[in-house]
Amino acid sequence: MTDALDAPDAPDALKDELLAVALEAADRAGALLRDGRPADLGVAATKTSPIDVVTEMDIAAEKLITGFLAERRPHDGLLGEEGASTEGTSGVRWVIDPIDGTVNYLYGLPSWAVSIAAEIDGEAVVGVVAAPMRGETYRAVRGRGAFEGERRLRCRPAPVFSQALIGTGFGYLTARRAAQAEVVRALLPEVRDIRRGGSAAIDLCDVACGRLDGYYERGLNPWDYAAGALIAHESGALTGGRRPEDPASGELTIAAAPGLYEPLQARLEELGAWHD
Repeated sequence: MTDALDAPDAPDALKDELLAVALEAADRAGALLRDGRPADLGVAATKTSPIDVVTEMDIAAEKLITGFLAERRPHDGLLGEEGASTEGTSGVRWVIDPIDGTVNYLYGLPSWAVSIAAEIDGEAVVGVVAAPMRGETYRAVRGRGAFEGERRLRCRPAPVFSQALIGTGFGYLTARRAAQAEVVRALLPEVRDIRRGGSAAIDLCDVACGRLDGYYERGLNPWDYAAGALIAHESGALTGGRRPEDPASGELTIAAAPGLYEPLQARLEELGAWHD
């Protein structure tokens, strides 16, 4: 199987620069969000439904990140969850989620993260996911492995399917949630258990850390998985979408160790996890 994230190398010096920029941007945004969260955190707007909120801090964090990137890499493109979108002229595009796990953040739950990926010609080459309430920052550079601090990350060896601990997430629209619940209803008796953490970026990093055996979700946006999927890939996991040849996408995103990935992908196809 060819992993969907296999791609030509970028120059090492450029990778080093992009990683340093991503780490500093994520650290600054994480500190702002951790230390600046007001007790009466307000809601600035809604997304697709009242359940999915955009907080004032979410917008502030994206402004911090995009402003920092504009100073350090003014010719790069941007794609951000809260509306930042520029084409750029350098061939580099930053894909940013200022708070992945917004509802967790709003409620004071610890599972939220700042997710920043750098793409070259549409392929992620650097990924950083900072989880301040865990005290952990995960990072990966294509071809160099995945790390948390000085610890190299390795995905857990594939268990038999019935012993797999699987992470997933749910959308915010009622029809999609109902369809996703049906997939979970069928899958739950077949595996060890299912976890729903509320942050796709952290779930993908948990695959990389060996805290989950596998993960899948329908309905993600590029900023939800760009950094985390690269980190999972560099830990040794396979990542992709509905079919073996498909990359991760909004249709379906899957990550798991080789040997578990294949039966998980096949079972999700049988269950129709890729459609509402």
